[in-house]
Amino acid sequence: MPRVLALLILGCLTVVFPATAVAETSPTGGAQFSDPAPIVAPGAKATLLPDGTAAAPAEAPLEVQQAIFAANKLLDKPYKYGGGHAKVEDSGYDCSGTVSYAMLAAGVLKSPLDSSGFMRWGLKGKGAWITVFSNPGHAYAVIAGLRLDTSVAGVRARAARQFERVTERGPRWRPGKRKMRGFRARHPLGL
Repeated sequence: MPRVLALLILGCLTVVFPATAVAETSPTGGAQFSDPAPIVAPGAKATLLPDGTAAAPAEAPLEVQQAIFAANKLLDKPYKYGGGHAKVEDSGYDCSGTVSYAMLAAGVLKSPLDSSGFMRWGLKGKGAWITVFSNPGHAYAVIAGLRLDTSVAGVRARAARQFERVTERGPRWRPGKRKMRGFRARHPLGL
């Protein structure tokens, strides 16, 4: 009986004096995690880390580093056709939505483009730091030497064992090059 009385009193106190701290939860009820911390590595080339994120090169311009930091935020997002176009912050991203997200963060794009739009964007040819490859059906970017792509084309089995996420569908950093046949290379002015 004393235990029941103690619980009743505790329950009444909770109603009269509610807790002031409220725990934050995600819309799905799970824990919320902050964005990955920006990682910068020495040199002029981006580094693919074992967890699938990229370290921005210390020698890269700030715009390039910002593109890499932004792309790292997308790595847990699934592929979603049309994702990243109607709204920049989305639940998933398609190929051109992924490239648009990184280019918006770099400050070299004003609004998201589809893959055909990237065929006319910027300047012709490869850039020193950023190159967007596109055709009417697909777009991907090479930023400081590292490929940001929703496709696993060109990923070798050895690389898949070395790095997490590289064989998953969706916005990911991919080791190695892919065939560029059929793609137009474009780059932002000065980069």
